Amino acid sequence: MKYLNLFSKKYKKVLAFDGGGVRAIMGVYFLKRLEEESSKSIFDSFDLFIGTSAGATNALMLGMNGCKIEDLEKFWTVENLKKIMNQSFIDKTSIFQTRPKYSNDGKKEILYSFFENKKIGQSLKPVVVTAYDLEARKPILLSSYADPKIPAVHAANASSAAPIYFPTASMEDGRWLIDGGIATNNPSLIGYVEAKKLFSTDNIKVLGIGAGLNKRKISGKNSRNWGALGWLRHDILGIMLESSLQNEILKDLIGEDYLRINSPIGNVNRRMDDISEKNLIRIRALADDWWKKFGKRSINFINS
Repeated sequence: MKYLNLFSKKYKKVLAFDGGGVRAIMGVYFLKRLEEESSKSIFDSFDLFIGTSAGATNALMLGMNGCKIEDLEKFWTVENLKKIMNQSFIDKTSIFQTRPKYSNDGKKEILYSFFENKKIGQSLKPVVVTAYDLEARKPILLSSYADPKIPAVHAANASSAAPIYFPTASMEDGRWLIDGGIATNNPSLIGYVEAKKLFSTDNIKVLGIGAGLNKRKISGKNSRNWGALGWLRHDILGIMLESSLQNEILKDLIGEDYLRINSPIGNVNRRMDDISEKNLIRIRALADDWWKKFGKRSINFINS
């Protein structure tokens, strides 16, 4: 079968979503434009969906519900974002943040409104999300084909349990999970490997949707004197999430069969929870820039 696939060049396509909090909306705007311009459903155009953190929700929405991008856009309304980031644990009498910034209550409420009590094994197409098992100290995958009994809400909540922002997620099987971005924020390479195993073919194409890169210069000289608070103030979490190593590995492996949609964030706030009108406008503007830069190549990708 592999030899037949090699000669026919019938590709299986993977859609991969980075984590990035509210910045994940950029990918939704971009894909909406791609769906409109290509006249092709994003759901119908891909064979496997994978995501990390906020990107995991996008992957699950597509894989589980088979939704159009305009339906996915409804998840990321300002009203829903305010609910997700409303219940604060922060002790406002202290200058230090000693507890997660938000509770899980609002996030789970919104997730249940879209996934109800569905298990990820009920997904219409293969879907994978990344997480990190704290007690086992290792990254893990939660997938529709290997973990069919896990509730979609639990998978989305675990993958987006970003340290500092949300509490560690407690799973039904006793595991304690946090944001998959701790190990790999860009799951494109993992998506490629999973698709290769699942579909038994080497003919895999991957469209990787980023969430912007913070390229603000950090002073190496000043960093010599930073402790925990200093590194937190200078975005140590962002530095960890923006590793490009796996991106470069996948480029080397499959070349033009990998299309990466991403860029520096420019004026967009690096913080993952800025839902101000000003920042949301900047997020949409950056998505428009992405379309100008990557739109034609994306249409060719989806049509190939």
